Amino acid sequence: MARLSLGSTPKRVIATNRRTASSTSARKTVPGVSSGLQRNAPGDPVPETLKKRRYRPGTLALREIRQYQKSTDLLIRKLPFARLVREIATEYLGNEYGLRWQSVAVLALQEASEAFLVNLFEDTNLCALHAKRVTIMQKDIQLARRIRGQF
Repeated sequence: MARLSLGSTPKRVIATNRRTASSTSARKTVPGVSSGLQRNAPGDPVPETLKKRRYRPGTLALREIRQYQKSTDLLIRKLPFARLVREIATEYLGNEYGLRWQSVAVLALQEASEAFLVNLFEDTNLCALHAKRVTIMQKDIQLARRIRGQF
């Protein structure tokens, strides 16, 4: 099948709004105060925008792992954990006792909880690696808890 030339197609013309010099000069300027938006003159070179650095997959994850392994601070937020502790305590004992908690007692529970979770995830990771996987799954956690004989 032969191609037919239909001639040149009409080009679209984009209309632009340009302000006149009189409308821009009508604004008052305060000396010493610069507006956040500076406009470039038509002949000025356009400033290059810096591209955000894009790392290879897994690089940032490894960096994050190293950062968490170096740190010793608590990873669970204190206030939500304290609310959870108080809620569980009132579930078991009820409101008639009016329990009050020392901050160091809640902190000790949080330290113990995070240590337990870290050890559980270490064992879970070993279970996943034994199954020749790198992604942990719910069955790995269940197996780790069953082998430990806890809960």
